[in-house]
Amino acid sequence: MRKVYDFGRGKRGAVIAAAGKTRITIMLDDDVIQHFRELAESQGTGYQTMINAALRNAMNPPAEPGKPITAAALRKVIREELSMLWKPA
Repeated sequence: MRKVYDFGRGKRGAVIAAAGKTRITIMLDDDVIQHFRELAESQGTGYQTMINAALRNAMNPPAEPGKPITAAALRKVIREELSMLWKPA
């Protein structure tokens, strides 16, 4: 092995995009970020993952108690769960 390597003509490799995700810039209040960071640290997960889950819950509020779930809603939940199980590494 060499002691010194010259990366002067090196090129950055292509970044592999995550399937189904888009990188954006968003401005959130400091207290919101701090809340999710603390919550994520206590649960051992990422704060961005928790923010994503909170936004997803806001998109799909839980069914009202006593109200039957529709076949379309059930199919959607099953598809989401299966996609989480079969994500490529």
